[in-house]
Amino acid sequence: MNPSSPSTQQIAAPRGLLCDLLAMPERGSIATRVPTFGWIPHGGMPGAAQSGYQILVATHEDLLASGQSDLWDTQRVNSAQSINIEYGGSPLQWSSTYYWTVRTWHGSDAASPWSLPQEFTLADEKDHTDVSVYSLMTTRLLPKITRQEKNGVWFLDFGRHAFGWLEIKIAAPRTGAIVKVRMGETLKNGRIERTPEGSIRYEESLLTLDAATQIYRPEIKPGPLNMRDCAIKLPAEIGQVMPFRYAEIEGLDEPPEAVFVRVQHPFNESAASFHSSSPELDEIWEFCRYSMLATSFTGYYVDGDRERIPYEADVYINQLSHYAVDREFSMARRTHEYLLRNSTWPTEWKQHSILIAWADYEATGDARSLARNYDILRNDKLLLDHARADGLLDTRALRDIVDWPVCERDDYDFRSINTVVNAFHFRTLVLLARIARVLDRKKEAHDFDLRAAQVAEAFNSVCWDENAGLYIDGEGSRHASFHANLFALAFDLIPKDRLTRVLPWLKGRGMACSVYPAQFLLEGLFKAGEANHALDLILAEGLRSWHNMLAKGATITWEAWDQSIKPNQDWNHAWGAAPGNIIARYILGVQPLEPGYGRVRVSPQLGRLTEAEGVIPTIRGDIQVRAWRSSPDAPLNLSVKVPVGVSVETPIEESPATEGLISLASPKISSRVQDQISHQRQMV
Repeated sequence: MNPSSPSTQQIAAPRGLLCDLLAMPERGSIATRVPTFGWIPHGGMPGAAQSGYQILVATHEDLLASGQSDLWDTQRVNSAQSINIEYGGSPLQWSSTYYWTVRTWHGSDAASPWSLPQEFTLADEKDHTDVSVYSLMTTRLLPKITRQEKNGVWFLDFGRHAFGWLEIKIAAPRTGAIVKVRMGETLKNGRIERTPEGSIRYEESLLTLDAATQIYRPEIKPGPLNMRDCAIKLPAEIGQVMPFRYAEIEGLDEPPEAVFVRVQHPFNESAASFHSSSPELDEIWEFCRYSMLATSFTGYYVDGDRERIPYEADVYINQLSHYAVDREFSMARRTHEYLLRNSTWPTEWKQHSILIAWADYEATGDARSLARNYDILRNDKLLLDHARADGLLDTRALRDIVDWPVCERDDYDFRSINTVVNAFHFRTLVLLARIARVLDRKKEAHDFDLRAAQVAEAFNSVCWDENAGLYIDGEGSRHASFHANLFALAFDLIPKDRLTRVLPWLKGRGMACSVYPAQFLLEGLFKAGEANHALDLILAEGLRSWHNMLAKGATITWEAWDQSIKPNQDWNHAWGAAPGNIIARYILGVQPLEPGYGRVRVSPQLGRLTEAEGVIPTIRGDIQVRAWRSSPDAPLNLSVKVPVGVSVETPIEESPATEGLISLASPKISSRVQDQISHQRQMV
C-alpha cells in the first residue's frame, strides 16, 4: 500500500474530493458522525470506468502518507460508485478533526495513486444542524479605477458590486484629522448618488484619524429591515456589510490604499465557463454567474439586501443557477431545510419546497435530505388539506401570489380554484411520487400518481376556455392571463392539440411577467421546441430584459426588470438570474437522466446561434459541451466530454460514453433519431 509505488502511476489519482458534499470541508463543519465521501475518478480525465475503490480515514495526516489508517480502511471494494459513500469506521467524535484519502481501480490490478488527503472537522455537538456547511470567507479586492477629482476627492471603482466593507490604510495619519468616506451602489453625473431611489444603498461616514492607527473600516449602518428577527444575521466577527461598488474618500492628499473586503460563501470561480456566437449572451451568462457569488454573503440564499430573508421561489431559481456554475450543494440544502421550518407566506412558495427538494436530489443523488424531511413535504407542502373531490386545490383560506410585484400579474383574476396554484399542485404531485419511490414508499407513490392524473384531467376541464383557446385564471374566470398559460406550459399540462393555440398567443405577449416566472416561461418554451423565441427573450433589449439591467449599471441581477416596475427593489437579487441555469440546461442542453448525473442527456438548442460551448460542473465532474455549425440552418456538430463513469445520451445517439469524447454530426438536433444521421464516436 505504498502510495509512491511505480505500478500506481498508470492511472491518475482521484480529485474533486467531497466530504458530506463539501469540496473544501476544511473551511466548514461536518454535521454528522456518519459523513459521506465522493470523488472524481481518474483525475477527471477520460479513461476506463472505475471498477473499485479504497478509502482510508485517520486521525492524523501522517498515517495516510504511509498508506495507513486508524479509523476506517475499506480495503478494496469492487464498485463503480464514486459519490455518497457512507462512513463505516470507528465512531467519529464531535469537534474533532480527521483526514481521508481514496484510490481507485479501473479494470486492472493496478491501483491509482492515492488522492491528496482532505481534512474535515465535525461540528460542535451542541451547535450542529442536519446540514454540513461552510463558514463565510472574505476576499480582498483592489479598485479597478482610482482617480483624484478636481475638488481633491479620491474616486474608487471596484468594477462590480459586492457585499462587504471598505478597508483603508493610511500610512502617516495625523491625530485629529478628519476623513470623509462615501460608499454607494450607483452614480449620478460621475459621482456617487447620495440620495438613491428605493433600496439602493448609500453610506457616508467620518473617520477621526489617530497617529497610532493605520487601518480604518468606515462604519456601515444596518438597513431598516435587514436586522429584523426574521432576517438572516451575519456572524459577529463579520459585522455590518452593505452592497456597493463605488467609494469616495475626502481629506487625503496621497492616493488611498483602499481594499474592498468582499464577504462570500466559498465559491470556485473557475468551475464553469460559457462562450457562444453571441457576445451579448456571453455577457448575460457571466452576469448571472457572478450573481451567484455576490449574493452568497450570508451563507443562505436570501432575497437581497433589503430584507435578507430566504423565500422559496427565490431559492429555487438561485439553486438551479448555482448548481450550473459551481460544484456546490450545501447552501441550497441548508436554505431549503431552514425554510421547511420557517416557511414564508405565499401558497406557491410553499409548493416550491417540493421542487427544491427534488432539484437537490437530482444534483447530488443523496437522499438523506428527502428522508429526514419527507413528512414535512407530504403533510405541509403538498397542501392536500385544501384539495376538493376532483383533486384541485381550493386556496381561499391561503394567500396565493402568482407573481411579484403586484403590477406584474397581468391583471390576474384570483379565484378559489387558482390555475397557477393548481399547475404547481400537479407538478408537486409528480415530484412527490418520485420522492416516495426513492424512499421505497411505493403505495404512497402510486397514490400520488393517481392524484396527479386526476388533477391533470380536472385542470384541463375546469381551467380551459375552448372559445378563447387559452387557460383562464381560475374556475369561473373570464380572464386568460399570461401566467395561467405559461405555468401550464412549463409543467407539461397542455395536450398537444392545444399547444398550437396556446404557444402563438404566449409568443405574442413577449415577457409579460416579472423576472420570477421568466424561469418557467423559458423552460416551457425550450421544452416546446421554441428555442428561437426563448433566445430572443433572453437577448431582448426592451424594458423587461437582462440587457436593460446591464445598460443601467447592474453587475448583480435585480429584483425586478426595472426601477420603474418596483421602485423599492434590491440591486442584488438572485431570482433574476434564470439564464444562469437555462443556458446550461437548455442551450447547452445538459440535464440528468438519473439523480447524481450518472446518466445525462445532452441536447443543445442553439436557436439562431451558430456556436455554443461550455463547462457544466456536476457532482461527478465536469461535462464539456461544444455545439457548432456554419449557419443557423446548417447541420449541427456536437462534441461532448463526460467524466469517467457517466453515460451520455444525445437526441441522435444513445451511448454509454463513459470513456471520453463523443463527436456527432447531424442534419438537425431533434427529439427523434433519424436514419440519415451520420455520427462518429472518437475515444481520447
